[in-house]
Amino acid sequence: MLKLLRRFFADPAFAKKKAFLKSLPLFQDLAGRDVGHVLQALHTRTYQEGETVFVEGDIGRALFLVETGCVELTKRDPQGRPQRLVLLGPGDFFGEMALLEELPRSATAVATEKTTLHLLYRTKLEALLQHQPRIGVTILRHLARLLSARLRLTSQSLVAEPGLQPQPVAPA
Repeated sequence: MLKLLRRFFADPAFAKKKAFLKSLPLFQDLAGRDVGHVLQALHTRTYQEGETVFVEGDIGRALFLVETGCVELTKRDPQGRPQRLVLLGPGDFFGEMALLEELPRSATAVATEKTTLHLLYRTKLEALLQHQPRIGVTILRHLARLLSARLRLTSQSLVAEPGLQPQPVAPA
């Protein structure tokens, strides 16, 4: 068993994913072993160009981390036409509100090229909070800071240009 674990943790693909996660603000304060626990909680999926990740109105259940590729988030205007909110690339994340509450998605996400995403389901975060509370609390603390920064930017853009719609920053 120990031999199997050593081989798993010495795997170059595992080391690459671990380095990727460690580079993200959401996981920056986690020790190497803790990042390994997070990796075990993630589900990885590759989306093809044009493939829908989720649709506005779907119930949110996961946060998405972009490892490679690009994802476009759009929201329908009052006439039902999709309006681009943001284009996200490697190192970005979206859908974070699903970790806090299971409400309908506020936007549609579509891969604009072949894209690898890591999904952190709410149930997996809850399991981390129960079994590895230090890890779960660290993730939630960083998530709260990032959400606060996004809200601050949105508020500033409303004040800076009255009468204009704010430019959202990677909505959920």
